[in-house]
Amino acid sequence: MNNSEKSKLLIVDDEKMNLKVLTNILISEYTIFTATNGKEAIQRAVEYKPDLILLDILMPEMDGYQTLLEIKKNEQIKKTPVVFITGLNSDEDEEKGLSLDAADYITKPFSAMIVKIRVRNQIQIVNQLKMIEHLNLTDQLTELPNKQYFDERINMEWKQAIREKTQISLLLIDVDRFKSINDIYGHQHGDTVLKIIAGILKDSLKRPGDITARWGGGEFIILMPNTSDDGALEVAEKIRSDIEKKDIRLENKNKINITVSIGVNSHTPARTCLVQAFITNTDKALYAAKEAGRNKVIPFKEAL
Repeated sequence: MNNSEKSKLLIVDDEKMNLKVLTNILISEYTIFTATNGKEAIQRAVEYKPDLILLDILMPEMDGYQTLLEIKKNEQIKKTPVVFITGLNSDEDEEKGLSLDAADYITKPFSAMIVKIRVRNQIQIVNQLKMIEHLNLTDQLTELPNKQYFDERINMEWKQAIREKTQISLLLIDVDRFKSINDIYGHQHGDTVLKIIAGILKDSLKRPGDITARWGGGEFIILMPNTSDDGALEVAEKIRSDIEKKDIRLENKNKINITVSIGVNSHTPARTCLVQAFITNTDKALYAAKEAGRNKVIPFKEAL
């Protein structure tokens, strides 16, 4: 297993010897980050997105309990599980830690085997939850994010665009006459077409912040944060052209020509703007593209 595949741990303790001991115990299995106080812990958790945080309780200025409360308030890291590491070993101390939603409690002095087992158990839980979340947020046919994931993502990006006063762009893509493809060739071959188009859409996005999702039926949607009208239209036109040129052969050797219609909408949202209206207007642009004869890219401003 290389470092890029290892789960990430953040170890927080004001005693450098404790950091060294825990790091030596865990370094062979995990990528380790460290912090020596609560404030630094929160900063590093936001920066590195660890899978698990090992958090000392007795620290100056901000103790472990307060640090955990601050972690739970932070939208970016509030779901990160926290295991308390401490010399406090009374039932009352453990009860307080667990009542704050700590995932587990490891007491000092450290037993290397106990530390490894408890950390491994938590990481297994984290990985299981990730798998469940992935399955719940992924379209099983195309392996693209599904509508539920897209809804969560666009709401997050919308708020950020409002805060930073940046433009956000949306592409709504519909496979032209997709019902006819299913009727003529069968649903199995219709599924093949959708998977091929999904691959083209994924390849068309070069920035990690851009996402494409299955919107439903023969429709896909692309979200492009911090993207201008011209940039969005350029991407949309390339997608339209690439799909039109694609030599699609079905499993029964039939060759079919596929085209798509694309509605494009770019907007710099204000606090009074609604994300649902943004999506609805993009759908109007898509409708205009289909009304114009299909195999077209139409921006919302031209659909009015």
